[in-house]
Amino acid sequence: MTVHFVTRRDDPARADDRPRRLSHPVRETVAVPVHDARNLTDGGVEARILLDNTPYVLRITRLGKLILTK
Repeated sequence: MTVHFVTRRDDPARADDRPRRLSHPVRETVAVPVHDARNLTDGGVEARILLDNTPYVLRITRLGKLILTK
């Protein structure tokens, strides 16, 4: 596991420049599945996605943004 430190020099509320530990470790690069939203919607603008038998709606807006709702 790799632990990274960051400094906040741009934050006036921090009085010192000591590095602080992130609240969670930064993971190494791992292959993540990639799915094309247009394929998920089968060329349309909406798809149903199930997570633990709970349905969600993935919608592509007119501006090409994605919205996921329960």
